[in-house]
Amino acid sequence: MVVRLLFLACFIVPFSVAGQSKNADLPPTNYPVDYFRNPLDTPIYLAGNFGECRPGHFHSGIDIKTLGKENQPVHAAADGYISRIKMEKGGFGHGLYITHPNGYTTLYAHLNDFAPAIQKYVKAQQYEKQRWDVDLQFSPHQFPVKKGQQIAWSGNTGASTAPHLHFEIRNTRTEHPLNPELFGMPIVDHTPPVPAQIAIYKGNIYDDKPSLLNLRKGRTGYTPVATTDDNFTMVKDTISLVASNAVGIGLNVDDYMEGSDNTLAVYTVALFMDDQLQGQVRLDDIGYDVTRYINGYADYKTRKNNGTWVQCLFQLPGNRLSGIYSHLNANKGRLDLSDKKPHKISLVVIDDKENTSTVTFYLRGGNAYRKIPPVGSQRFYANSADTFSDEELKFTLNEKQLYDDFSFVFSKKQDASVYSEQFQLHYPYVPVHEYFELYIKPNKPIPPALKNKIALIYSDGKDEEGSNAAATADGWYKTRVRDFGTYWLDVDTTAPTIKSLQKNGANLSKAKQITFEVKDDVTSVRAFSGYLDGKWICFEQHGSSFFYKFDEHCTKGKHELRFTARDENDNERTVKLSFVR
Repeated sequence: MVVRLLFLACFIVPFSVAGQSKNADLPPTNYPVDYFRNPLDTPIYLAGNFGECRPGHFHSGIDIKTLGKENQPVHAAADGYISRIKMEKGGFGHGLYITHPNGYTTLYAHLNDFAPAIQKYVKAQQYEKQRWDVDLQFSPHQFPVKKGQQIAWSGNTGASTAPHLHFEIRNTRTEHPLNPELFGMPIVDHTPPVPAQIAIYKGNIYDDKPSLLNLRKGRTGYTPVATTDDNFTMVKDTISLVASNAVGIGLNVDDYMEGSDNTLAVYTVALFMDDQLQGQVRLDDIGYDVTRYINGYADYKTRKNNGTWVQCLFQLPGNRLSGIYSHLNANKGRLDLSDKKPHKISLVVIDDKENTSTVTFYLRGGNAYRKIPPVGSQRFYANSADTFSDEELKFTLNEKQLYDDFSFVFSKKQDASVYSEQFQLHYPYVPVHEYFELYIKPNKPIPPALKNKIALIYSDGKDEEGSNAAATADGWYKTRVRDFGTYWLDVDTTAPTIKSLQKNGANLSKAKQITFEVKDDVTSVRAFSGYLDGKWICFEQHGSSFFYKFDEHCTKGKHELRFTARDENDNERTVKLSFVR
């Protein structure tokens, strides 16, 4: 569940390097270190930790292993009261929040069932609202809890790929997740981070690609392995650049702990040039309102193209995730090598338990780098509104949607089998921060009966997915998107497919639940419902599985069940199931 991290040179950490005193540049956290207990009965072995790069967000807590099993008892980490329960098909799945009197809130996620009294209340609310995906708020007197009291059982619900407990500690006032390992959680870790590569960025992060150099461990730390590249020459430990005098540095690094084979994120990285601090990144206190800036903090292009996370230690122009940076130099973490002299570069990498590794090499600048944009391309700029318009396609990006400048590439081709041309909007490896409205005009008449069945199809070159497209008064179709890639219009008249995992007329007296597998070829399932003998029952979604756990609403005897699923274009299918309980 953890992914390799690639850090770009601009981190700065509290280490002892050439006279820099340890912790000299890190503000104290002042978090209570003996307040919260382990929420499980088993020792804490991490499958993931705070600050890891995940698609579209930083990991906001710690993932605690549950012996590879579900239904492990989960306990309140401290006194407080249950303040919120949220049930959702993705994300945290079944999530429970406890507000504590010391200004913090803990979250317990991917749960199965809650403790009996809580479970009974939640189910009553689901039936009253006739929906399983509820978001319930509680007052302090409804469900007070004591430290160590069982509140739930662990599970694998939501966007979870294996049984575990996701645990967070948040600032109650700001709702920002904080790094739980800084609160003295009982985690044993004596293993230092393992740097694997450095990356050197000579220009724009999307117009260019980094030079990657493997690292090897020596007696005093890690150094680059001699290699060849069109952008530099290397003699011993000195890298001489050909056409770069202001660069960013990257670091591909994994961290580990005893008892777990998962890779983890480091806590902080410090960048020094000639023993002078150039910038610092500390992975703590990252709010959900800024977590998507992971796409500007990390090298999104490298991630999309080869699967490696490249975390930018220099700050891109449109990256507004300023809270994790400190002491950045005048170039926002890029290194000034214009004097063409060799400079000592040191990276000091520290994990949450202060285990430390260092990377050292020498870097010499070359001539100033000049990137020539492709002929005929339109230049898009970070921190500026950008508009593109064609006869059959148009969109506008606001000033907060791009992280760096790049040369926008556009093309189109005809496809007689669909209802518009296929439009290539640049490449999927350039991220967009916020949704924007994309307008496409059909290239052939759409029959009146199909005007509300138009879907906008998106392809990143690997997979295709669709969404509903709404007609406008002047003949365009529009929808909200958040990715570059290829788009076109098509008709969606196919209802979702529903496969019953039970035979019609089966005796289900020994079964625990009824399950349907539901899929939609073009868009996705937007709504679903189940009625037992004409009365609503609580079906839940987990991925493509839709299931009803037998409860008091299903008595012994014969029953008739009707299950309906509807997609984003209002194509609907209903199946009926007879069974005996």
